Amino acid sequence: MARKPKKKGTSGAATHYISRRRACRKLQLSLKDFRRLCILKGIYPVEPKHRRHVNHGNSAHNTFYLVKDIKFIAHEPIIQKFRDFKVFIRRLRKAIGKNERDTAEHIRNNEPVYRLDHIVKERYPTFVDALRDIDDALSMCYLFSSFPKGKVVKPHLVQLCRRVIVEFMHYVIETRALRKVFVSIKGYYYQAEIMGQTITWIVPHNFSFRQPVDVDFKIMVTFTDFYVTLMGCVNYKLYHALNLHYPPKLENEPVE
Repeated sequence: MARKPKKKGTSGAATHYISRRRACRKLQLSLKDFRRLCILKGIYPVEPKHRRHVNHGNSAHNTFYLVKDIKFIAHEPIIQKFRDFKVFIRRLRKAIGKNERDTAEHIRNNEPVYRLDHIVKERYPTFVDALRDIDDALSMCYLFSSFPKGKVVKPHLVQLCRRVIVEFMHYVIETRALRKVFVSIKGYYYQAEIMGQTITWIVPHNFSFRQPVDVDFKIMVTFTDFYVTLMGCVNYKLYHALNLHYPPKLENEPVE
C-alpha cells in the first residue's frame, strides 16, 4: 500500500521555526509587546539554514524564531500585565475624554506594574552567571543616568539607574576591586575584578544631550528596565556578602 505523501512544510527543519507574524498571532500580542517580551526573556531571532524551505518556498524576507522559544515564553505572567496595561490606557483615555477628573485620577493611581525579579532568576541560575553578564547592564545604566529627565526617559528610571550605579561603585570602593581605567573618545573604560570575575564597563563623557532621530529609545528603555532589576539583584548579593545593609542610605536621595 502506497504511503500517503506528506504535506510540504509539516516535517523536518520547517517545523522548528516560526515567523514573527505567526508568533505574535499565537501569543495574541502586538509587535511592540512581542519585542518587549523577547528582550526581557532573552529570546532573539534566528537564521534558518535553509530559509527558503522554512518559508515554504517563498523568497520574501521574514524574521524567524525557534518554536521551542515561543512555547517557552507563552506562559510568562508578564503577558497578562501587557494586556492589563492596554485596558488601563483605554479606561484612562475614556475618562479623560468625558472630562471625569476624579475617575481619571483614580485610574491613574492604579496603573498596572510588573516585576522582573523572577526573570532575572530564570535567566541567571547562579550569582556568578549574573555577575559575568553585568558589563552591558552597567554601561547602559551609566548612559541612562546621564540623560535629562523628560519625555524621552521617565525620571523614575533615570533615578533608578543613578542609584544602582552609585551602590555598585560603593562596593567597588569598599573592596578596592578596581583594576584598570582607560580614557577614549567614547568615554571612560573601567575594569574591576569581583569574586574572580573581570567586569568591564564604559562611562560616557559628560556632554549635553541631543536626542538622535535614528535611535529607538523604546527598545533601549526595555533593556534598561531589565538591567536595573539585574543590577539591583547583583548589588543585594554583593552587599550581603560583606554583611552590609542593603539598600544603603544615600545622600541627596529624594524622599518618596
